Amino acid sequence: MITITIPTPDVSITKQANPVLSHIYGFTDFIQIPRDYGGIFMFYNDDNELLFIGKARKLRPRIKKHFEDTVSVMKDHRDEVTRIDVCLIEDPVHREIYETYIVNKMKAKYNVEKVLYK
Repeated sequence: MITITIPTPDVSITKQANPVLSHIYGFTDFIQIPRDYGGIFMFYNDDNELLFIGKARKLRPRIKKHFEDTVSVMKDHRDEVTRIDVCLIEDPVHREIYETYIVNKMKAKYNVEKVLYK
């Protein structure tokens, strides 16, 4: 049997209510997310409910796309996101395993692919 544990976030940023500084959808600490590292990212709401999990070769540009893209799964739910957790994982196979595992273990609300439960 294989045991998988959800990794501890390397970076966790929270949405500011009335941001004064430059921000992306209220996240003034967006700069803390590494630009050139791979890993997984998780979007949470106020109730600590996992909304979406994704993976990327380059984290910051990929996460930013979810807040700007017109075709993102999150396009109608961006305002719900109040926390972003990021785990640095360089190995692409490990990223894939973690993403699939977390989608199914925590039943991410807006992930539609890789869902094994129904």
